[in-house]
Amino acid sequence: MFQAEQMKTLCVQWIRDFFEENGKGCNAIVGISGGKDSSIAAALCVEALGKDRVIGVLMPKGEQHDIDKAFMLVNHLGIRHYVVNIQDAYDSMVKNLPRELPLSDQSRQNLPPRLRMTTLYAIGQSCNGRVCNTCNLSEDWVGYSTRYGDSVGDFSPLSTLTVTEVKAIGHLLGLPAELVEKVPIDGLCGKTDEENLGFTYAELDVYIRTGKIDDPVKKANIDRRHKNNLFKLQPMPCFQSNLKTYP
Repeated sequence: MFQAEQMKTLCVQWIRDFFEENGKGCNAIVGISGGKDSSIAAALCVEALGKDRVIGVLMPKGEQHDIDKAFMLVNHLGIRHYVVNIQDAYDSMVKNLPRELPLSDQSRQNLPPRLRMTTLYAIGQSCNGRVCNTCNLSEDWVGYSTRYGDSVGDFSPLSTLTVTEVKAIGHLLGLPAELVEKVPIDGLCGKTDEENLGFTYAELDVYIRTGKIDDPVKKANIDRRHKNNLFKLQPMPCFQSNLKTYP
């Protein structure tokens, strides 16, 4: 039932409207991993703004085994791009943290996405840019993102679309199939997303849109992840002082 062509058209217009209201003449800054989400988000920005107003940023941590896919994307779109290797920044951060505080595995895994977001904003503020969030609804639903890392940005074209829907739009945009259908790997722990999650995105997408899932164990897993990670999607809790403010 998903109308990919109509949704693509609406999304492209939404991006144009965002920039008209929140940065007329600004550039879209997109972190390019070589995966489907960053590829499709960048392609949507190109269709909305033109390739001269889209800047890709490749941010490997040392050697990235699939960085050729990121170069394939920026070359396919013909967009200006920069390569910033975050390995030195990561090593320096780890080195300068308190020696008496052993870093947890989760801290080590989430540090690179936060350094990448810092990089995107440094480039964005130097290039008259607005940073594109590339998360999709499926990932957000189960909290498969790093808070204040890849979960943030200035505008988010894909966050109400499931993986299945995002891929349909990617094919319409004429992107190489190997980018649209690339097996999603978080780049943090060496496993695919689906290996980490315990269910496929296809199963998750059907559950999100219809509420149907055959496996009760997977249903419980999805529900637990969704409940535990809702805080990532909500504004920061803020104490209400009720003191008067002036416009």
